[in-house]
Amino acid sequence: MRKLSLKELNRLDIQAFKQLEKAEVCIVLDNVRSALNVGSAFRTADAFAIKHLYLCGITAQPPHREILKTAIGASRSVAWSHHSDTSTLLRSLKDEDYLIWGAEQADQSTFLHQMSIDPHQKYAIVFGNEVEGVSEQVMPLLDGCVEIPQFGTKHSLNISVSLGIVLWEFAKSFHLTDEIS
Repeated sequence: MRKLSLKELNRLDIQAFKQLEKAEVCIVLDNVRSALNVGSAFRTADAFAIKHLYLCGITAQPPHREILKTAIGASRSVAWSHHSDTSTLLRSLKDEDYLIWGAEQADQSTFLHQMSIDPHQKYAIVFGNEVEGVSEQVMPLLDGCVEIPQFGTKHSLNISVSLGIVLWEFAKSFHLTDEIS
């Protein structure tokens, strides 16, 4: 066994990625404090061919140095925009027929492995602030909450880890993994 070279990975260039048909999945970052986490969101959005990354409220925007450090160029490939108010953005996405799901621990959350993801539906997934989670103002706008089961002593995962876990489930449901078999 040997590691593959970068050339052997046969990745798309930025122009080809931008033209790639994406699954109808968007990420909404609700007042995420760490620019490193934002950079990680860009990189994960690129990895899973996410349609759009919405940066809301105090969430840092490129070309912030820490975003560029962790995004490793993904801020140039992923479509993104900044919105001052998360609630206003979510109302607009609802008008465009997106289902709005929060990645949050809530009284009526659905465990990720029990969530039924319809590949013909448009989704916007809200990831919240590292301390407060999804804001209280946003919670009433959600169509549901998805929760990642955890078995240790900590009550949450880092947002960058949560993004990867949740988006992997969406990638499988949208049959993006069929491309690698």
